[in-house]
Amino acid sequence: MTDARFHLGWFMNFTPDEWRDPFGQGGYPWDGKFYMEMARSLERACFDYIMIEDKLMVPETFGGSRDLSLKHAMMVPKHDPAPLAVAMGMATSRLGVVATLSTLAYPPFLLARLSSTIDSLTGGRFGWNIVTSAEDLAAQNFGLDKLPARDLRYAMAEEYLDVVNKLFASWDKDAVVLDREAGLYADPEKVHTIDHKGRFFSVRGPLNTVPSPQHRPVYVQAGASPKGRDFAARHAESIISVASGIESMKAFRDDIRARAAAIGRDPDSIKVMFCVTPVLGETWEEAEEKQRRMVSAPHFVTDILASISAITEIDFARFDLDKPLPHRLETNGEQGSLDKFQQWGSGKTLRELVVSGAGGLVSSIELTGTPDMVAERMGRVMEEVGGDGFLITTPVLRVSRRQILEVVDGLVPALQKRGLVRKAYAHETLRENLMEF
Repeated sequence: MTDARFHLGWFMNFTPDEWRDPFGQGGYPWDGKFYMEMARSLERACFDYIMIEDKLMVPETFGGSRDLSLKHAMMVPKHDPAPLAVAMGMATSRLGVVATLSTLAYPPFLLARLSSTIDSLTGGRFGWNIVTSAEDLAAQNFGLDKLPARDLRYAMAEEYLDVVNKLFASWDKDAVVLDREAGLYADPEKVHTIDHKGRFFSVRGPLNTVPSPQHRPVYVQAGASPKGRDFAARHAESIISVASGIESMKAFRDDIRARAAAIGRDPDSIKVMFCVTPVLGETWEEAEEKQRRMVSAPHFVTDILASISAITEIDFARFDLDKPLPHRLETNGEQGSLDKFQQWGSGKTLRELVVSGAGGLVSSIELTGTPDMVAERMGRVMEEVGGDGFLITTPVLRVSRRQILEVVDGLVPALQKRGLVRKAYAHETLRENLMEF
């Protein structure tokens, strides 16, 4: 009998919360307490993990200036996700914490050491969201004039994963002996150099951290292009996807599973999480009105366009809001996000693209209504798609206390009542909970 349950995660930023919202924190959550409170709430609802997105620059593509990004707090300020992951992990005992760490910014040894340390501090609940970064502005903060081409970035990422996997394996699981009588802490025979000399990296090893509870973090990735899908099918244990409806969701998951099977990997070892932005109300009419207010807010269109401009490095300020895009756009940045947004051939105006799906960037399906209505639809969708779960988020990845509580105390109980999500954790580590069903 197939387990009907699916997994839940939350996709957020270490940025200001919904600072314009009367139910927000007020835009200054930098001591981490707001997000530690959020993590405890998600743990109460038995979420698998909370994931912190990240970028490594101050955007200045939209309108050729950083002004709007700073004025509206769009993609900036954005603080380092790794310390926040530790804080959220130590404020909880079962919730997984996933941090976005770029292969552009961290040498392989440093990332492996950091990940191993966080996994130990959180008792085996750390995940690494693997990104290569997709912005020239980020590259210019690390000594480059521009990003390498996408194919080269993936080639570098493949070798990078090879290096960090060797580093995580450089201590055998039983290398720490702790024999007081013999005066032996670690067995030297069970700690190994890796002596990696490749096309892009040269790393001697071994790591200087003990094996963490998971031995390596859970690997999370969001590959949408063919190369990205191949990379994710080889390495990821959870994949983040933004699809365009049920058929697209099913096609994506089936494709990933086929790619995994083709290289001898168990497809069930990969959990595909589809991003959704539920809009909840006590009645359907209230939820619809909330959605209408959100998309008609005076700042909504510019916020979404500033966001998509930042991650694609295409200036959407130069296009007429009330006309379709003049041609299909290409980028060396996040092409998958761009394709999801532009819906080329739909005939929609740029304004309609923004409003479509509460921004058209982060929701695979529309989820608007009462908690019971939304829970029922999530169950039907997941049954048609085949699995594996949903990643809750918001159009620009900011969140308010009210949104958190609507999901945790409204939607999740409705899902639990239908037997669609867990009511208690069965395991201690993120990987075990993710692979439970």
